Amino acid sequence: MSDERIVIRAPNWLGDAVMALPAMAAIRRAFADRTLIVAARGSIVTVDADREVEQLRDLRADAIVLLPNSFGSAWTAKRAGIGGRWGYRASGRGLLLTRGVPPPRGVVHQVEYYAALSRGLGFEAPEGEPPRLSASAASLERADRLLGGQSRIIVFAPGAAYGHAKRWPPDRVAQLIVRLSAEGLTAVLVGARDDRESGRAIESTLPAAARVVNLIGRTSLGELVGVIARAAAFVSNDSGAMHIAAALGVPLTAIFGPTDERVTAPAGAADVILRNVFCRPCMLRECPIDHRCMKRIDVDTVYASVASHLNKDASA
Repeated sequence: MSDERIVIRAPNWLGDAVMALPAMAAIRRAFADRTLIVAARGSIVTVDADREVEQLRDLRADAIVLLPNSFGSAWTAKRAGIGGRWGYRASGRGLLLTRGVPPPRGVVHQVEYYAALSRGLGFEAPEGEPPRLSASAASLERADRLLGGQSRIIVFAPGAAYGHAKRWPPDRVAQLIVRLSAEGLTAVLVGARDDRESGRAIESTLPAAARVVNLIGRTSLGELVGVIARAAAFVSNDSGAMHIAAALGVPLTAIFGPTDERVTAPAGAADVILRNVFCRPCMLRECPIDHRCMKRIDVDTVYASVASHLNKDASA
């Protein structure tokens, strides 16, 4: 039926949405002649959490692919009257699904986790296919206006939506910015409004001569993609912005603390920096002890990674 309408309910977190792109591409290929609608909450796409049932009902969809594992996402789809509800049998929602797939066992990277759901539903999703993004001309133009003519930039994502435990200490970020500024590079801070505290903590310890542009809380999603695409290198905690940089192919230094790099490491070529202390990955939002997983990552190590990326770029 060429008039069939299929909804993909995207993950709620930006990083997860990026990691789900290969799975979404597989669904698009499978329904090339159908109307395909992507719905998500928050800053990712379109759905208002308070009106989700109503908005999904208004789509008049024949089926929905539920990338989130939550019971609530399946219950919402049922209440919206969507006849085909497809997803992983997880979180006690099996009876709400019309096509259920058992989730993979063991430790599985999130990109493969979403791709395995597509395959379980009968769609061709190649193993090992990384997410890919490209910045539109409009996104690049808006990013250039925000950057005010800065050309050789290092973009930092110093926050993390999950909690403070994922954040490399702000004073370390500031020390790295000072070293890069001395080499004529400009640091650009990016993130959501909730990351402004991290930005202020970094700026408060910087000398007046430091070259820094603080865009935290000042970019739309499209502008964020454009700014990251302009970066000579990117430094980030485990965050949604990190996955955008990886999907854009920007040289990336990813700093991991309490989260599990086996599950959420950036896809593709990137330097993943971590310290194998006894308590990680704990997955806690706040560290109950001394934050050793992050504090043992020194500035020299991160600087060496960034310098390596810049040297490769200069010799290319």
